[in-house]
Amino acid sequence: MKKIESMRETLSSLLTPQYLKQREEAGWRPVAVEWQREVTVLEVKPEEGGSRPAEPGGAEEIPFGLQVASDCHHLEENGAEMEVLKVLAELVVQDLSFPEMAAALNQRGFRTRGGHLWSALGVFKLTPRLIDVAPRILAGPEWETRKKQISRVAWNS
Repeated sequence: MKKIESMRETLSSLLTPQYLKQREEAGWRPVAVEWQREVTVLEVKPEEGGSRPAEPGGAEEIPFGLQVASDCHHLEENGAEMEVLKVLAELVVQDLSFPEMAAALNQRGFRTRGGHLWSALGVFKLTPRLIDVAPRILAGPEWETRKKQISRVAWNS
């Protein structure tokens, strides 16, 4: 059985036909091209947390809770971010305010993608994503266990 070997190489100059020929003769074939350029980016204040503005050129941001898979061809779950969404679902069930939810996430050691503390605005911006994934979170067997651990529900206290 043959094994596929992959390599990622940082370029210090533009590709030349000679360089590509050398790689091809060594048995390599290109499978992806990654381009970079400098752009002016809108700054997001750290206290705003949550999501970032869309990428220049129309590229969409990767939804919270997902990440690019190692094959760079699809998205897969990001365990740490999915845990934030699961905890957030619990906090919504507990009927906490956005500032209270942000404080609870921070107290449990969760941070935004940028590594900042959560804010009420960051949690608010995350709620559409929570709505997207809630059916999966709330239908799983793990939710039944978590639901039993929730100590206070506003409509049942």
